[in-house]
Amino acid sequence: MSYQKLELTGKTAVIIGGTSGIGRALAHGLAEAGAAVVPTSRRIEQVEATAAEIEERNQKTLRITSDVSDRNSLENLLNETIKEFGKVDILINCAGRTKRAPTLDFDEQDWSDIIETNLTGTLRACQIFGRHFIENGYGRIINIASLSTFVSLFEVAAYSASKAAVASLTKSLAIEWAQHGVNVNAIAPGVFKTDLNRNLLESTERGREFLLRTPMKRFGQVEELAGAAIFLASDAASYVTGEVLVVDGGFLSSGVNQ
Repeated sequence: MSYQKLELTGKTAVIIGGTSGIGRALAHGLAEAGAAVVPTSRRIEQVEATAAEIEERNQKTLRITSDVSDRNSLENLLNETIKEFGKVDILINCAGRTKRAPTLDFDEQDWSDIIETNLTGTLRACQIFGRHFIENGYGRIINIASLSTFVSLFEVAAYSASKAAVASLTKSLAIEWAQHGVNVNAIAPGVFKTDLNRNLLESTERGREFLLRTPMKRFGQVEELAGAAIFLASDAASYVTGEVLVVDGGFLSSGVNQ
C-alpha cells in the first residue's frame, strides 16, 4: 500500500464562512494544495474578493453567497457548485459568531442567535452536503471547534456551549456516516490574530492572559491552520474520523509555564 499524499488535486471544496479570518486562510491553503475552492458567506463583496484570491493561486472558484440560517441558500450553494464542478468533495464549516457578557444577564435572543449560527447552521450544512457525500460514497467534512470546546473562557458561555456541541455533533456524524465513506472531523484553533481580535489580544489583560497560557509565547497566524485542514481534507487522513484536532501552540497542555 502506497502512502497517500497531502494534496487535493482534482477535489472541490466549499468553505462556508470562507471569506474572512480563519475561513479565508483555509481557502487559500486548500487552493494552494490543488483544490477548486468555493469560499462563501453572506457578503458578496467579500465573496468576490476571496474568489479573486483563489484565482490568483491558479485554481477555479465560484462566486455565490450563502447564509447558514437559510436552508434554501445552502441547497442553492450545493446545487450551483455541482453544476459548475460536477461534485463536491470537501465541506468546511467556518461561519460563527460570539458575544461577551455575564451569563447571569445574558440575553436569550443573543443566546439563540449564537446557537443558531454556530451549531444549528453547522448541522444544516452537514445535512445538505452530507446527503451528497453519502450518495457519492465519499466526503470530507471539517467543522471548526474552539479552545472553549474543552475549557471555559470567561463570560462567553453561549459561544462555549455552541462549540462544545459542535465537537459532539462532529463525533455523532462521524460514527453515522463512516460506513458511507464520509469522514467528519473538526479543528479546534487556539488563539489566532485576526482583524477582529487584534486590539483585544495586543492591548488588554485578557490578551495578556491568553499569551501567558500559551507555551509557544506567541499568538498563531491563521495561515498556520491550513496544514491541519489540508491533512483532514486529503486522502492522507483516510482512516481519521470523529477527531477534534487542536492547533493551539500548547495552550491546552499548559499548567505552570515558569
